[in-house]
Amino acid sequence: MSTRLRDALSAALIALSCLLLPCGATAAWAAYGLADTGRYVTAMAPLASDPAVRGTVADALGTGILREVDRRLGGAPGAPEPRTVRPFVRDAADSFTRTAAFHAAWDAGNRVVHEAVLDALRSRRTGPVTVDLAPVTAQVRQRLLDDHVTVARHIPVEHTEVPVLGADELARLRKGYDVLEVAGLWLPVAAGVLAVAGIAVAACRRRAVTATALGTALGGALLGLAVSLGRRLTLADLPEAAHRPAAGAVYDALTGPLRSVAWSLVALGLAVALAARLTGHLSRRRRRPAGPATDPAHRPTRARV
Repeated sequence: MSTRLRDALSAALIALSCLLLPCGATAAWAAYGLADTGRYVTAMAPLASDPAVRGTVADALGTGILREVDRRLGGAPGAPEPRTVRPFVRDAADSFTRTAAFHAAWDAGNRVVHEAVLDALRSRRTGPVTVDLAPVTAQVRQRLLDDHVTVARHIPVEHTEVPVLGADELARLRKGYDVLEVAGLWLPVAAGVLAVAGIAVAACRRRAVTATALGTALGGALLGLAVSLGRRLTLADLPEAAHRPAAGAVYDALTGPLRSVAWSLVALGLAVALAARLTGHLSRRRRRPAGPATDPAHRPTRARV
């Protein structure tokens, strides 16, 4: 095989490897990061202290409480007007989001929802996905009792099914999940095999290593850019601007590992490229022939007359 053909084949293999690398990293993050309940709950746990998330939860709690009060007491003699109690309900909901019981409920709720969605994806069942809030309510009540809030014993632990995903949404999500399970494993493997093959067939392997490293750094930069662009597009699609700070915090928490991978690829690629450049420079200096040395003992002398 001629040198030109080897270099062309090496360049094609390395380019394809560098294109597959960010795609493989994204697929692996989705298949083995987001699909792991423990990692998901750990990633979401700090959001219980995020002001934007707490504000959104407090609004939702306050709206739900007022709706329940209006349903049970609406039209009853002496019942308070919703607008008169709304500020008090909102303050109470905001105070609850600052307690340890809310943190426990946040973790339990995220775990229950994630396990329900994951079980629906893997079991191949049809129909909407719902979760039972009774375990979450029981944990919150027990946490309040541990904090000596005696009124918590009157909180009813009822089996209430709350919808999470519709049947159509589940079907679309299942198709994507099946693709990610395969792509998350084989795309990184394919990227590595193509990179090794490209370096092996190259006429100058040091130059091929440098090209692979720079391509890896470029792939990491493109991955980081895609994460940032995805954040902007995700928040732009939200119908209510008030929920965007909370949604942005959730997006950042979930994509944090992917962003770290992107920066790692950039750093690793640049480091390897620099190391290959330095080793090539040192190797050329060693091979450079030294100039002819002049022996003082054999210097020509001028005869004097």
